[in-house]
Amino acid sequence: MSEREMEAKLLELDRLLNDPEVQMDPHRVWSLLQEISGASKATPRAA
Repeated sequence: MSEREMEAKLLELDRLLNDPEVQMDPHRVWSLLQEISGASKATPRAA
């Protein structure tokens, strides 16, 4: 996953969790978390 894709997924996750005008979709939240966690394990970031 590219850095741009990762950033887009993190922004969507943030919107789902924190925007009161967006209806919570638990399935999408878990799906995003799974994608993000899998990508972070596959491509470790430099500190």
